[in-house]
Amino acid sequence: MSARSDDGWPLLTVAADGWVGGARRDPSPHFDARPAGSAIELLVIHNISLPPGAFGSGAIARLFTNRLDTAAHPFFATLAGVRVSAHFLIERDGALTQFVSCLDRAWHAGASEFDGRPRCNDFSVGIELEGTDFAPFEAAQYATLASLTRALRAAYPLRAVRGHADIARDRKTDPGPFFDWPRYARLAALDPALLPVNARI
Repeated sequence: MSARSDDGWPLLTVAADGWVGGARRDPSPHFDARPAGSAIELLVIHNISLPPGAFGSGAIARLFTNRLDTAAHPFFATLAGVRVSAHFLIERDGALTQFVSCLDRAWHAGASEFDGRPRCNDFSVGIELEGTDFAPFEAAQYATLASLTRALRAAYPLRAVRGHADIARDRKTDPGPFFDWPRYARLAALDPALLPVNARI
């Protein structure tokens, strides 16, 4: 991702087809159509590392695109047959990859609920941060995430941002305790009312 604003921010725009200019494209087969009439109202933030705790292996993209060699690492064997994806991945250096058009339903949230509505994949965009629950995220990741959030808010009627843990309670913990919600909200110019209650400034 090379285009930058004068202040160093990634320049991102969402096209009418749901693909983001400025992001690398690596289309995933793991998606389907959103239900008719579903507005994109929720942004869900995750973390992921493959193998767990390792960064920069390229395995996340291979998982999302059905190219993961499950014999390459003992942990990968547990992922055999798993079909998952997210709309976006932000790597440790801030590099942004898009796997699924925002207009389509990526398979990132699983069993989930937001404001009493189940099946959050129907009406959300999923963003994976390369990371874990046990280490801070990088400044470059916050910069890309903030720029992407601004672009998505300009394109869609997003009314909330949540962590995976907020919509899949007792099942998920990401983006984890090291995700700095106030820092993210400040960079993305988010009203605190859009954030989880326990993350509001």
